[in-house]
Amino acid sequence: MKALLVNPSLKEVMEIEIEPTLGAIQDLIGFKTIASDEIDDNFDQLFFDEECFIRQQDQVGRFKVDNLAPILGMGVIVNTVDSKAFNSPKVSLSDLIKRVTFL
Repeated sequence: MKALLVNPSLKEVMEIEIEPTLGAIQDLIGFKTIASDEIDDNFDQLFFDEECFIRQQDQVGRFKVDNLAPILGMGVIVNTVDSKAFNSPKVSLSDLIKRVTFL
């Protein structure tokens, strides 16, 4: 499936192909402790390291989507209703790029 990866170190948002599993999302983020926030009414979710501000991480950038709280580290956007079945996000790459602010 397609996913959108937000890489704040490179200040880049890109479309990638991943397996539709929680493990694949965790691998991209780099940690098993993940959380998510809904970013639209279409069930698109931003997954991120739940402990991103507790964890000591040097040289890792920050970003935010719209008015959500800033995130430290990688973010992955996929579409899911229940965090068990994952699909390609409904939001387009070009629309998401307009909504991401790198800090």
